[in-house]
Amino acid sequence: MTMTTWQGIITILMAVLGTMLTRFLPFILFPESKEPPRLITYLGTVLPYAMTGLLVVYSLKGTQPLTGNHGIPEALAIIAIILLHLWKKNMLLSIAGGTAIYMALIQLVF
Repeated sequence: MTMTTWQGIITILMAVLGTMLTRFLPFILFPESKEPPRLITYLGTVLPYAMTGLLVVYSLKGTQPLTGNHGIPEALAIIAIILLHLWKKNMLLSIAGGTAIYMALIQLVF
């Protein structure tokens, strides 16, 4: 199904409005001169770890470790991520290194 020109313009404007709202609303609600509520501060410290854990669980949900060699590349990549992070304390390096190791294992070994 194709959109008319006006439908396309309205769709783009709604996407722009949604993007601008999510970008500017925190600065409007919590100006720099005003202390944010304790709940917001708490969520800012807790949510990054919660989202990372959620992504790990989501990415491993289809893994069946008891069938064949499934789960071995995932386990080795997780170990590599943990070791890299303990060694360098750099989240980007840990994620990129673990992804590279996982892809190398999948493409070349398993």
